[in-house]
Amino acid sequence: MRTRFALPALTAAAVLLMTGCVDNSGADAPQGEATGSSAAVTVKKNDELAALLPEKMQKAGVLNVGMANNYPPNEFKDGNGDPAGWSVDLTNAIGAALGLKVNFDIGTFDNILPAVNAGKDDMGMSSFTDTLEREKQADFVNYFSAGIQWAAPVGKTVDPENACGLKVAVQATTYEDTHEVPAKSKACVKAGKKPIEIFKYDAQDQATNALVIGQVDAMSADSPVTLYAISKTKEKIQTAGDAFEVAPYGIPVAQDSAFTPVLQKTLQSLIDDGTYTRILSQWGVESGGVEKAALNVAAEK
Repeated sequence: MRTRFALPALTAAAVLLMTGCVDNSGADAPQGEATGSSAAVTVKKNDELAALLPEKMQKAGVLNVGMANNYPPNEFKDGNGDPAGWSVDLTNAIGAALGLKVNFDIGTFDNILPAVNAGKDDMGMSSFTDTLEREKQADFVNYFSAGIQWAAPVGKTVDPENACGLKVAVQATTYEDTHEVPAKSKACVKAGKKPIEIFKYDAQDQATNALVIGQVDAMSADSPVTLYAISKTKEKIQTAGDAFEVAPYGIPVAQDSAFTPVLQKTLQSLIDDGTYTRILSQWGVESGGVEKAALNVAAEK
């Protein structure tokens, strides 16, 4: 889908700088209780919904969730190394409503769909953009709407639509890495201009740090992620243009899973009773909230 660019070796000084630029700490998120950045959101078990769970899940009493905890503020590690973020809080609320203990199966982003399809995890929760390509691999219960937002150093003007020849940081395997920035780079080449140098990082905080220390000219990430990164870098980076390509996030579930309609109804119940909005508001991402827990929205477009 895109040309890979090798990352230059980091000097020891650069590594030291990168370890301290971004504060990804957040509030503790005790298992089984939905919490946010300010106050806990208590969710009671919904017996009617819990009774609809597949027998295997009812007996196990556990909701296994595949997650890559490196995409703040959506999902990341708090100061104690525990899962935190608004999607973690939302997952805990889903688990509480179903009377299930949530087990976060932390791993790499690209291993989540295989784990869901293999039955190792009941669902994933890791800021998956719902695309037609991904819907060939899993069903997606849509729970948020996010755009793409670029960032650049404070005082530097960067136009995402005219970034030919620039160095742009992305988190590896995200939509920005696999689709958005490569497409822009290809357009540059077609116009006879220099391609965009795509710098890939395993974690979003590494991509942010690369921008803060001047290793790259810009970064591209989902809008809530970029805005959170800006808030954590003490006025060193700023938005570059407006958010664009607004698309849904989806919770991946194995295709035709008996759990899918239960998950969809549970999420809708949290939307309807206001729990969903309270969680999003505590993290400042309520602008991306949805009113309907739709299924496979990308296929409907």
